[in-house]
Amino acid sequence: MAYHLAADVVVVVHLATIVFMVLGGFLAWRWRWVVGIHLPVMVWGVAVSVFGWRCPLTPLELTLRDSAGQAGYDGGFIDHYIVPVIYPSGLTPAIQVGLGVALLAINAVAYLGWWRHRAHVSPPHDRPLPAHAAGGFPRSSVRS
Repeated sequence: MAYHLAADVVVVVHLATIVFMVLGGFLAWRWRWVVGIHLPVMVWGVAVSVFGWRCPLTPLELTLRDSAGQAGYDGGFIDHYIVPVIYPSGLTPAIQVGLGVALLAINAVAYLGWWRHRAHVSPPHDRPLPAHAAGGFPRSSVRS
């Protein structure tokens, strides 16, 4: 039972990682620190897709399923869980490269928007921030 649950957790983490790869650039619009986590994850996802590598979460899940007495599956996570939904006929190398290119394109749009948004929100460098923007309170709101 524990191995079965652990395998299911790996599937959820795997799917969450894929969603983060695709949409994480948009999270950077709100939280700048996300960039430092998202970029390496996104680069890994592109490399896995373009070069046909196997994500280490797939063999982990398969090992856990085997330990739980469940049958594994051939191929990778995308082949088993995502492709049947999106591409019922199967994942070809060309489609896999296309997914990598799509991942890059979506994130290029996200980071271009983030960069443009950041340029409009950042204060000019030739004047100091107002007290309330620097973490303080404006004088009118401070009571004596």
